[in-house]
Amino acid sequence: MAPKEQTLPDLPYDYNDLEPVISGEIMEIHHKKHHQAYVTNLNAALEKYADAEEKGDVTKMIQLQSAIKFNGGGHLNHSIFWTNLAPPSQGGGGEPEGALASAIDDTFGSFEAFKELFSSKTTAIQGSGWGWLCYSPTAERICVCTRPNQDPISDGGCVPLLGVDVWEHAYYLQYKNVRPEYVKAIWGIINWKNVAERYEAAIAS
Repeated sequence: MAPKEQTLPDLPYDYNDLEPVISGEIMEIHHKKHHQAYVTNLNAALEKYADAEEKGDVTKMIQLQSAIKFNGGGHLNHSIFWTNLAPPSQGGGGEPEGALASAIDDTFGSFEAFKELFSSKTTAIQGSGWGWLCYSPTAERICVCTRPNQDPISDGGCVPLLGVDVWEHAYYLQYKNVRPEYVKAIWGIINWKNVAERYEAAIAS
């Protein structure tokens, strides 16, 4: 049975709508080149995996696991990332409200304390990776986590709520090697409505 083909999701805004925080050039390259490459490579790996499975080639199936995890993680992570962002004219920036705001206050003490923790942990990632606000069904609480490369946060049993990409391709053309400035600026375009919806779905499941 052929695997379902994965496709590049459309962005809910134009490439230049997140300026000046993220330039239109970065957004277009990030979406059309980098994310598309994860999708293309994931589809190729899944097709090879299905063929190996049909032939009972367990060795080949094992060999393909890393490609599926890397490219599948890249596809999943970016698909969340795009929806976690919004231009200010569409609700980006500000602070969360409702149940998510209460959870942040209860867990971190305040929204500012959360931002400081999230920013410091995300900025400190060695090499490439992601900073996440996630929900742990086991602990029944939110937490800040980081993951290297494209490893999905679900690997640790957590539900992703907000992800910030700190691979250099996400910011280098604009911020050069000053990652802290990129992480500081991105708070101005966080789509808290989307993050809150993810949180409410997570606690309800």
